[in-house]
Amino acid sequence: MTSYLTVAGPADAEVEDRGSRFLCTLRRVADEDEARALVAALRREHADARHHCSAFVLGPRGDVQRSSDDGEPAGTAGAPMLDVLRGAGVSDVAAVVTRWFGGTLLGAGGLVRAYGDAVRAALAEAGTVRRSLVTELALDLDHADAGRVEGELRARGVSVLEVAYDARVRLLLAAPPAELERVAEVVAAATAGRERPVAVGERWVDGLS
Repeated sequence: MTSYLTVAGPADAEVEDRGSRFLCTLRRVADEDEARALVAALRREHADARHHCSAFVLGPRGDVQRSSDDGEPAGTAGAPMLDVLRGAGVSDVAAVVTRWFGGTLLGAGGLVRAYGDAVRAALAEAGTVRRSLVTELALDLDHADAGRVEGELRARGVSVLEVAYDARVRLLLAAPPAELERVAEVVAAATAGRERPVAVGERWVDGLS
C-alpha cells in the first residue's frame, strides 16, 4: 500500500428530517485516541443533544473501523455512517453525527437515511486528497549553491519538504518509489554530479504521487 484517500480538510454539514437535526462533524484523525477525543469534545460542546453517534476508519489500508449508535436503535446510526465512509474509500477519518430530537420518531429506515445523508453531505463539503508514501532524501549543499539548486529542483517538479541551515544547507526532498531514479538524475544535473541525495526515511504526504 503506497497511497490512500483521506479528507482534504475538516467539514461540518447538517440535515433535517421532521424536526430532528443531524449535524455531522468530519475530521481527519491520526488514531483511535484522537477519534474518541473528538466525540468527547462534541458531547461537551453540544450537551443539549440526545445522541452523538460516531464512525471512524484508520490506517493506510483502513484496517481499523469502529462505529457507535450511542443509544439509537442498533444498526441505525453508526453502521450506516461507517458504510458511507467505506463507500467513499477514505481513511484516517472520524465522523460524529450529533442529533437533536425533533419530537417525531423517524423509524429505522428514516434514521439510517438521515445519519448516512449527514455524513455524505460532510464528505462532499470536505473533499478528498490522496496521501502517498514517499522516501525522504537528504541533500547537503554548500551555501553558495543552495538557492540555485533548490530553485532548479522545484522547477523540475521535485518536492522539497524542508530546508535547514547549518555548516551546509540540507534540503529534505520527497519522492515516490517510482520517482527515485529521476530525482537522482535531476540532482546530478543541478549539481554537476557533485552531490547525491541520501535516503533517510519514509513519510506519508498529501497530494504527491
